[in-house]
Amino acid sequence: MRAMLLEAAGSALVARELPVPLPDPGQVRVKVACTGVCRTDLHVRDGELREPKLPLVLGHQIVGRVDAVGGGVDGVALGDRVGVPWLGWTCGSCGFCSSGRENLCGEARFTGYQIDGGFAEWAVTDARYALPIPEGYSDLEAAPLLCGGVIGYRALRMAGDAKRVGLYGFGAAAHLVAQVAVFQGREVFAFTRAGDAGAQALARRVGVRWVGGSDERPPDELDAALVFAPVGALVPAALRAVSRGGAVVCAGIHMSDIPSFPYEILWGERRVQSVANLTRQDGLELLALAPKARLRSEVTRYALSDAERALDDLRAGRFSGAAVVEI
Repeated sequence: MRAMLLEAAGSALVARELPVPLPDPGQVRVKVACTGVCRTDLHVRDGELREPKLPLVLGHQIVGRVDAVGGGVDGVALGDRVGVPWLGWTCGSCGFCSSGRENLCGEARFTGYQIDGGFAEWAVTDARYALPIPEGYSDLEAAPLLCGGVIGYRALRMAGDAKRVGLYGFGAAAHLVAQVAVFQGREVFAFTRAGDAGAQALARRVGVRWVGGSDERPPDELDAALVFAPVGALVPAALRAVSRGGAVVCAGIHMSDIPSFPYEILWGERRVQSVANLTRQDGLELLALAPKARLRSEVTRYALSDAERALDDLRAGRFSGAAVVEI
């Protein structure tokens, strides 16, 4: 099969022919239609997330059809259209798994990191993590829901009943969670890189109340801020923007160091919290909500052979919304 392979951290993806994988017991094989491009892919490719399986097929927002089923699989059948997210396997028996927090499982393995992902014609996955894709979404539209959408949804849940929500960094995740927040009746404030006209226009299209640079103060105090950009310096900026009792939720898997900041901007029962990975329940809830909220992904399409260019364009901010590699 055709695949784009990471052979060494920090090196460009290269085209390779690999054997078509076979599903083990408990697994299914997916004929990949497309795979979303995520900043986590970029962190793995650049070596910022250490100790990936090498060589490695990146990609963890996989959409395709099940075309082979391993032994002992229930609930997933040949021909099902499924999505495969970042969380690819958990032990199922530790304290985290048994308390609904499988995202914190110490034995967890991740798609496109320890498990070969979807920048290839086929991928295998634990059947437990093959999520049903709702009708009404094309493969390209569905792919960004599987990480950007789900992580954004989980981060918004961490914000509780916050009425005024700020989004720092307006890419794949933020443009989807903004739609969820607007659907829920919240007021959304979008913070982008200075001069990023594409991201600011996208924010206005999805119904945010205010758009400004990440160095600006919003016109009203926020109840919560969700930080999607992997820039630690945005955390003190967000703390200054939230009101007493407010939350700053860091939604990325990797971030540059957070600089020191005065205690006074944390005081007043403000809090800083991270979001780690996702659970299957997060995915099922978001995919069920998506048609009700009429979530729409703004997508830039790339061919499989252009996966490295997609990552480079993501790094440079050359597109707005989400990128998807089409097989």
